[in-house]
Amino acid sequence: MVASEIRALFAVASRPEVVSLAGGMPYVTALPLDLIGELIADLVARRGPTALQYGSGQGDPHLREQMCEVMRLEGIEADPSDVVVTVGSQQALDLITRIFIDPGDVVLAEGPSYVGALGTFAAYQADVVHVAMDEDGLDPAALAETIETLTRQGRRIKFLYTVPNFQNPAGVTLSLARRREVLDVCNRAGVLVIEDNPYGLLGFDGDPLRALRADDADGVIYLGSFSKTLAPGFRVGWALAPHAVRDKLVLAMESAVLSHSSFTQLAVGQYLATQPWREQIKSFRELYRERRDTMLSALEQLMPDGCSWTRPAGGFFVWMTLPQGLDSKAILPRAVAERVAFVPGTGFYADGQGAAHMRLSYCYPEPDRIREGVRRLAGVIEQEMLVHETFGTGTTPGRAGVQTPGPDLA
Repeated sequence: MVASEIRALFAVASRPEVVSLAGGMPYVTALPLDLIGELIADLVARRGPTALQYGSGQGDPHLREQMCEVMRLEGIEADPSDVVVTVGSQQALDLITRIFIDPGDVVLAEGPSYVGALGTFAAYQADVVHVAMDEDGLDPAALAETIETLTRQGRRIKFLYTVPNFQNPAGVTLSLARRREVLDVCNRAGVLVIEDNPYGLLGFDGDPLRALRADDADGVIYLGSFSKTLAPGFRVGWALAPHAVRDKLVLAMESAVLSHSSFTQLAVGQYLATQPWREQIKSFRELYRERRDTMLSALEQLMPDGCSWTRPAGGFFVWMTLPQGLDSKAILPRAVAERVAFVPGTGFYADGQGAAHMRLSYCYPEPDRIREGVRRLAGVIEQEMLVHETFGTGTTPGRAGVQTPGPDLA
């Protein structure tokens, strides 16, 4: 378990004068906080003895029914008995890794991949092998080739980890055509799929996409979370798993925390039962769409030639590629000195790749702050390009190994 070398810089980046394009923090100020406060007060007044007591190891039964209703928006028909409530989807990912991984086992993951997942895999001594993706998400041909190569080498592949919708950090989405191909490749190879889907309801165009789990109940474990569609402070997520895996998840969860917070589960359940949560998600989508548009417009107008970036159709993140020769990790201290922050691309690979990339987040800052942050960052990149052209400074190789972030950066 290795702490990030850039963590100290982000203590500075959290100062109000710094525009942070780094953190993936939802804009919880947009919630009806007064109504949520009244809801919680009512919960304590009416159901305090239950809300403040130990709860079920699998999670509140009524909340699990409501989670199935949420998943139905993505085409999933599930039985509440197959749902395990977790402390955010991050705990679900940790428990699954604990159950399946022995040291040296292989986990397949998109390149780049979610830094919180990479930290979990590293903690259990898994070997992460990245699979290429493009603007349409994970490449099924590259996946098949990677599996074939590892199998010839006698390596043991335990599962594929994927964030198919508005991926963190790249912002790209696995196309509908490729979803079936990815499932077919994994089914033929006997590889389990872990579908991590925190952003699936936050698309900016049209209805939510059909989940992988909707087309494969036995070969996919689905991870969901209320951190992005309600608030991360509740720490309520879930895993939908085949029966045998579900039983192991409950045992692993009980050994980790004994039982979940009954209070937060009942609070989320009461919110879903009494508030127009679909309308709230729609409000979040509109808010994040405006901020996405602001960032893309500012990048187009202000970034120097040689920079390129993804154009997400939902979620929180843009993945930017720097001009040749520039290193995002080396640039970060200068950027923080100029009062703008981002996350270097090396944090999203297990093998030291990613120096030419950075993740930019548009979910938290106000639109005018986003534009100002991009303006400052463009100035830093222009200065770095001038230094590179003048002195021919080469890119510093990325440090191998996962550098675990704080929750505000994940």
